[in-house]
Amino acid sequence: MTFSIVARSADGESWGVAVASKFLAVGSAVPAAVAGVGAIATQAAANVAYKGLALSHLAEGATAEVALASLLEDDEGREHRQVGLVDVDGNAVTHTGSSCLDWAGGLTGDGYAIQGNVLTGPEVVQAVESAFLAADPTLPLAHRLLRALTAGDEAGGDRRGRQSAALFVVRDEAGYSGFDDVAVDLRVDDHPAPVTELARLLDLNDLYLTASTEEEKVPMTPDLEAELLAHAQASGQETIAAWVGCENYEMRVAEDLSWVDRRVLAIVRGEGS
Repeated sequence: MTFSIVARSADGESWGVAVASKFLAVGSAVPAAVAGVGAIATQAAANVAYKGLALSHLAEGATAEVALASLLEDDEGREHRQVGLVDVDGNAVTHTGSSCLDWAGGLTGDGYAIQGNVLTGPEVVQAVESAFLAADPTLPLAHRLLRALTAGDEAGGDRRGRQSAALFVVRDEAGYSGFDDVAVDLRVDDHPAPVTELARLLDLNDLYLTASTEEEKVPMTPDLEAELLAHAQASGQETIAAWVGCENYEMRVAEDLSWVDRRVLAIVRGEGS
């Protein structure tokens, strides 16, 4: 009922899962990951206990292969399960039980595991793999995963249709203000085009929840400050700082107003969104 990709980034610093399904809120059941440990997708007749168990095994030093073997050994329903795992070193494994509904199967490679069931055919997982490998490895892992998921969706995806999708990526201290490791945690729970909607949310995630690079910072000048103040006041805020807080631009405008992100400036000028 689902297809997914579990992967580690090329630089070995991020782990994540992208998944889509004709199933309500697939992100609540399938993906899990811990920075510096690994990631898992559990699907088909999903055993959600696999998530905690697998990550515990990996945290204790087990490889993906050993962790998967332990999960399956203790589960009488193993033939109804589908699982993808990647460990801290990028070792990846996938399992498709013999009782999973056709088409069902998976692929693995260096740093990734791809799996799906009730798909239109093997072309879905093949498209996911091709897109993941073709994507620039220096891209943030979330963007590589999304490109792969999009390719699978365009190749047919879940043969029952579309309903939900999710993207979950972890990296050490990547969370908001560095207080946790969650780089991306996005879910589309019920939507006619969930993968497309997930792409829109990732774009917003990048705007609001990632810090500006040096290349994106535009130095503040008196004229630019006046322009931003006028925009803030037209928006009902008395100061630029109040407007920044109202619009959630804290990651994109310097606290001391020494610079503003060029993307925010484009939005102010009606050149972007």
